[in-house]
Amino acid sequence: MEKKVWENPLTMVQQFVPNEYVAACGDENKVYKFKCDAPVGLIQGWVYLETNGEPGLQRVSSNPDTFLGGPYHPCGETHEAPVTDEFKLGYYCKDLVSIFRPEQVIVWGGPEGDNIHCTTNLNQDSWETAKS
Repeated sequence: MEKKVWENPLTMVQQFVPNEYVAACGDENKVYKFKCDAPVGLIQGWVYLETNGEPGLQRVSSNPDTFLGGPYHPCGETHEAPVTDEFKLGYYCKDLVSIFRPEQVIVWGGPEGDNIHCTTNLNQDSWETAKS
């Protein structure tokens, strides 16, 4: 004859471990906050997009960079730009001599894409972000 032994009921719990990262909101309504500060000192000059691999040589190169506009000067404001907007590497030249010593900038086209705003902070990962 076999003797039966009473065991307390046991509950087994497994921890949920997701196999993929899924962001709840993603980049929806997320904005970069950056200061329109290029060039330093509010000096007027010209802004170019870096498109030919030769920053500063746009006027003497047979393959010129894309001219964006000028005379340009920074507005000095902190802008909130959607992270989904296009930010392009460019440079600022204050005069004909500085085309050989351009100041690198990141260019944002403004809310409608038809206005120039530049920052000297080239590390977008360091820009403050927020939800709009």
